[in-house]
Amino acid sequence: MVFGDVCQTMLRHGEFERIRAVLRETDLDEPLTAREILEVLEAHDEPFESPHEVATVLGRHAERGDVEVIRGHPYRYRFDDRGQ
Repeated sequence: MVFGDVCQTMLRHGEFERIRAVLRETDLDEPLTAREILEVLEAHDEPFESPHEVATVLGRHAERGDVEVIRGHPYRYRFDDRGQ
């Protein structure tokens, strides 16, 4: 259903913007794992269910070039523009 896909994309975009906004407020320059990002989000009272949810949101935006995925074990994520 196209409408459902559009709504899901909009929700994910909002989640991505929340992640970027919180990380922008930190002094963390190095690439972070989804678990590390989740810990930062939780410290800023931003509700996310799991590292998997964070990774899903970031992975979708990596396809558009909004975030870099550094493949390794575990994957790490880098915002080159620091959310600006």
